[in-house]
Amino acid sequence: MVIPLAQAQSFVLEHVAPLPVVETTIDEALACVVGRSVYAETDVPSFANSSMDGYALRASDTEGAPATLRVVGSISAGHVFDGTLEPGQAVRIMTGAPIPDGADAVAMVELCEPGDDGGTVVVTTETPAGNFIRRRGHDVATGQLLAEAGTPLRPAHLGVLAAQGFTTVPVHRRPRLGVLSTGDELFVGDEPLAPGKIRDANRHSLLGLIRQEGWEPVDLGVVRDDREALLDAFGRAGESCDALITSGGVSVGDFDIVRIVLDDVSGDSMRWMQIAIRPAKPFAFGTLANTNLPVFGLPGNPVSAMVSFELLVRPAVRRMAGHATVFRPSVCATATVDLARSRDGRVHFVRGVVSLDRQGRYVARPLEGQESHQLRAMASANALLILPDGEGVGRGGSVRALLSYPADVAAPSDDLPTGEADW
Repeated sequence: MVIPLAQAQSFVLEHVAPLPVVETTIDEALACVVGRSVYAETDVPSFANSSMDGYALRASDTEGAPATLRVVGSISAGHVFDGTLEPGQAVRIMTGAPIPDGADAVAMVELCEPGDDGGTVVVTTETPAGNFIRRRGHDVATGQLLAEAGTPLRPAHLGVLAAQGFTTVPVHRRPRLGVLSTGDELFVGDEPLAPGKIRDANRHSLLGLIRQEGWEPVDLGVVRDDREALLDAFGRAGESCDALITSGGVSVGDFDIVRIVLDDVSGDSMRWMQIAIRPAKPFAFGTLANTNLPVFGLPGNPVSAMVSFELLVRPAVRRMAGHATVFRPSVCATATVDLARSRDGRVHFVRGVVSLDRQGRYVARPLEGQESHQLRAMASANALLILPDGEGVGRGGSVRALLSYPADVAAPSDDLPTGEADW
């Protein structure tokens, strides 16, 4: 029975759970998801400091400027002024240096001039109290929430944590995903192909997709259609992985040995699905009985394998990684050509390119080569264009698009900056 994509996605998501929370060094935690909320233990900055090169002074001394003040010292970042600033005095100060006792403002150096005697400075403009002073706790106050549970860590989060003195952060463990290609027809190596053989592309594409998400790939190699070889590979996956991804052998063919072996070792948990999508109609999901390891069975055609990963594996593993949002957002684009299709009861995912027009609106076009074995179009695509069952979308019509590579959505070339001065 053919089932809707949403039903298949729901089934998979119901059978996966977030991985345990572990303490990970902050330099290894990028893209991991925070497992327990983290709070500040100290103020940042921990002392009032200057945000500008200039002169620390008393604001009241500059009333009616210009004002001449005696320079009684100099402070650079990492050093302190020994003493208290008295009325009529100023201290030369560099960005990041602590504000000396007695000072309540900083006059930027561009608004100051050397005095005639070499020991004074003339402040040419009145300086208000608090001017160019970063007060203690201005960025982060003690007890403030730094990273809420469920937050994917970005580079700035790591800096915030480091500024607190944290060396580790509690995160959901980064998923380890085994990738296994199956089939007697697969060949590995650069020697000439024997008759009937094809080179293994799926494993490399899937390992790349895993790395791209920030997860840990485990290359389990290529396994022929042999029961003992498959059992050995499944055993290795159970010992070292959080999930297993196979490609090939999940359809209804007479020689799909992968299906037979998985049925035997899954305790009848494997569900063999025919999903109402094109490409990637066949899909399997279940768990190994002895280890409870989730197994994603993807079709063997290269494009189908990648689309299955995008629509079914990626959301499930994001849940395992602790993400609250598991599906990729879609955008509405205008078709630049006809996106014709015929009714077949399936949603079509068309490999395409989404860009921006001169008004900043999304526009979309399909690529040539839409068969499930034609991987080259997938390599050029930055989106999957979603065509519901029907007659398609005409030129100028609206089409939803999953942006696989949002950073590759380009504006017309004559709208782009030509150099640094154009930004």
